Amino acid sequence: MRLLLVEDDRMIGESVRKGLRQERFAVDWVQDGRAAELLLQSEDFDLLLLDLGLPRKEGLDVLRTLRERNNPIPVLILTARDAVADRVRGLNAGADDYLVKPFDFDELVARIHALLRRQAGRADPLIRYGTLVLNPITHETLLDGRPLTLSARELALLEAFVARPGAVFSVASLQQKMYGLDDDVGSNTVEVYIHALRKKLGPDFIRNVRGVGYMVPKIP
Repeated sequence: MRLLLVEDDRMIGESVRKGLRQERFAVDWVQDGRAAELLLQSEDFDLLLLDLGLPRKEGLDVLRTLRERNNPIPVLILTARDAVADRVRGLNAGADDYLVKPFDFDELVARIHALLRRQAGRADPLIRYGTLVLNPITHETLLDGRPLTLSARELALLEAFVARPGAVFSVASLQQKMYGLDDDVGSNTVEVYIHALRKKLGPDFIRNVRGVGYMVPKIP
């Protein structure tokens, strides 16, 4: 899953980005509201982590513009503004959750997973697809009840597919699920990981939709 972190405090930004990458999220980090708006218009993200006191454009204004454009991305506000009135303004402007600094990192990760589940329409923290069970929190994967060893990239790719069976993903959209803007991406990287997953899950698990991309079929 790919996240956009908008935070102007360098120490906080570096710490949060490092921690989230260790949790196997792809994370892009910008430090002002204008830069955030540009990225949100040109790139696909699964969740937005948004500070309020930003240079160039306030976080609440970024949020209002985002919702005016009917962008449904989940938004978690991260801010030092702890007054009830500030929370109410943030939620009423379209935020899905609100976390006050300083916060516990484990709580941040738990809230991110909860928002991603809600966005996907799941209540179960586990993603189930036939005999495959994937735990996005612990990164454990079982196939027919047996542990399956996956790299971080393989897990990110597999989660994108099984979270939306029947959806066809282009190579470019899959790259955006797996990598941030500053990651080095080879021209055939997605195909390499799909080949690796097929070896572990079966040759027909991931289908090629000619000229469009890849998908896993819906289970009847």
